Amino acid sequence: MTQSATHIHPQPHLTHEVFNQSAPRLDVNEYELDVVLTEAVARHDAAWGDAELREIGALVGSESFKHDAHLANTITPVLRTFDRWGHRIDEVEYHPAYHRIISESIAHGAHTRCWSDPQPGSHVVRAAAFMLFGQIEPGHACPVSMTHAVIPSLELQPDVAANWVPKALSRSYSPELNATKESAIFGMSMTEKQGGSDVRANTTVAVPAGTGGPGAEYLLTGHKWFCSAPMSDAFLVLAQAHGAGGEGLSCFLLPRILPDGTRNVFRIQRLKDKLGNKSNASSEIELDGTVAVMVGEPGRGVRTIIEMVAQTRLDCVLGSAAGMRQAVAEAVWHARHRAAFGATLADQPAMTAVLADLALESEAATTTAIRLARAHDEDADPQERAFRRVATAVAKYWICKRGPHHAYEALECLGGNGYTEDFPLAMRYREQPVMAVWEGSGNVIALDVLRAMTREPESVAAFDAEVSLARGADRTLDTHLDRLREQLGELSRLAPADAQRRARSTVESMALALEASLLVRHSPSAVADAFIASRLGPDRSFEYGALPDGADLAAILERH
Repeated sequence: MTQSATHIHPQPHLTHEVFNQSAPRLDVNEYELDVVLTEAVARHDAAWGDAELREIGALVGSESFKHDAHLANTITPVLRTFDRWGHRIDEVEYHPAYHRIISESIAHGAHTRCWSDPQPGSHVVRAAAFMLFGQIEPGHACPVSMTHAVIPSLELQPDVAANWVPKALSRSYSPELNATKESAIFGMSMTEKQGGSDVRANTTVAVPAGTGGPGAEYLLTGHKWFCSAPMSDAFLVLAQAHGAGGEGLSCFLLPRILPDGTRNVFRIQRLKDKLGNKSNASSEIELDGTVAVMVGEPGRGVRTIIEMVAQTRLDCVLGSAAGMRQAVAEAVWHARHRAAFGATLADQPAMTAVLADLALESEAATTTAIRLARAHDEDADPQERAFRRVATAVAKYWICKRGPHHAYEALECLGGNGYTEDFPLAMRYREQPVMAVWEGSGNVIALDVLRAMTREPESVAAFDAEVSLARGADRTLDTHLDRLREQLGELSRLAPADAQRRARSTVESMALALEASLLVRHSPSAVADAFIASRLGPDRSFEYGALPDGADLAAILERH
C-alpha cells in the first residue's frame, strides 16, 4: 500500500520548477549596451564624458538601483499636512529609495553639469546622463529637469541668480527643508484650474512688500492647480503683479524656507492621483501672503519663464527617448531568452519584425534627442539657435506622442508578464503619456511651431537646411522633403483657423523629415532604409511590425 501510494502522488517540488523564463536583466551596463547612444555621444563632441557615462551606466543597470526604482514607484509619496501636535508642516514623505535615486542623479550631474562646465558637448553629456537615470526611474527626473532648466531664467535677474544658481549647481542633495543648505532643487508652478495652458488667465495676485519691481519682494495669494515636486527648495511661479513696481503677469522665485529659517506659506492641498509618474509627487497648492521675489521685468513673466519651459521641453524629448530605450531593451531581452513553438521568440519572424520596428523608433528618437542637445550648447551659432527653436518643439510633439504606443507594443512582447508590475514595462506604459502632456500637449506644441514660423521665419529656414543635408541619398526622402516645403509654403498662406487645422500634419511631416535625415547621415543603411520605407514610403504604417520586404531585421536588432 505504501509503495502504491507513492506512485499515485507526484513529488510536490516538481510543479515549482521554473524554466523557459527570461533571466533577470540585472547588473548590466546600460550605457555600454546602448550602441545608438554611445555613437551619438561620440559624434557630437562629447567623448570626453564617456568615462563618467560608463560609470552611470553600470550604476543604473545594477540590481540595487533597479530595485530602488521599483520601490520608489510602488511605495509612493504621502502628504503630511500636519505633524502629530497639529502644526501645519505641508511635507511630502518619500520612500528612502527615491532619495537614494535622486541623490545619485544629482551627484553625477544629471541636473546642471552643462551649466557648471560649459564646453562643446556639455549638453550632450548632461542629456546622456539624464537619459540613463530616467531610463530606469523616470519620476525623479522631473525635479532634476526643473533644476537644470531654471538656470537661464534665474540669470535674467543677476541679484537673485547670485544667491540661487550656486545652490542649483551643487552636486549634493538633501531632502531637508532649511535655510542653511548649500544645495537646492527647483520646481515650477504655472497653471491654474481656470486656465491650464492659458497662463495669461492666471488670477494669483502679487502685491509688493515694498517698492516692488525686479528683485523685490512680493506677497502672493492664489491657487496653483499643478505644482510638481512640492518638496523642492524653491519654485518659479507666475502671478499678476500689482503696485507701483509694475503691472501684469510676472515671474517670481518662491522659496519654501525664508532667510530667517521660518517656513513660507505653501499649503499643499492634495497630491494628484496621476496615471503614472508615481514616484514623483505633484500637488495643488494655496498661496496666502506667500513671500516671493520678482525675476525679470514686470508684465514679462511668460517671456522670463519660457527660458525654463524651453529646456524642460527638450527634457521631455530626452525622457521619451529614454523610455523607448528601456522598452526595447526589455522586449529584446525577453524575446532572446524565451522560446515558443520550437524556437526562441526573437527568431520567430513575426516577433523579429515587431522588435526591429520598435528598435527603429527608439534609434530615431535617441539620434534626434542627442542632436538637439548639441544644438543647445553655448557654442551654437545663430543658425543653430534658430534650428533648435523650432526643432525642439517639433521633436517634443512627435517623439513624446509616439512614446505611449511604443511602450504598449513593447509590453505586449512580454505577454502576461509585461502587464504585471513585477516587470518595468507596466510602469513605463503609464509613464510615457506624461511627456506629451507636460510643457505643452499636442495642440499647444503644434501652435507653437506655427508661431515660430510666423515670428521667426529664420527657424524654418534653418530647419530646412538641416534636413536637406541628407538630400540625394534616398529618393523617397527627397520626395518627402519636397512635399514638406510645399506644406510649409501652403501653411504660411492660410488663414489662421485653417493653418491651425493643418498644423499637426505639418509638424508630423517635419518630425519624420528630421528623424529620417539624421538616420541617413548617421546610422547604418539597414536602419535608415527601413525607417524611410516604413514611415515615408507608399505603404507606410505606424503599426509596429509592418516593415517592408527586404528590410535587414537582423542588422537593425544587432544594435539593440
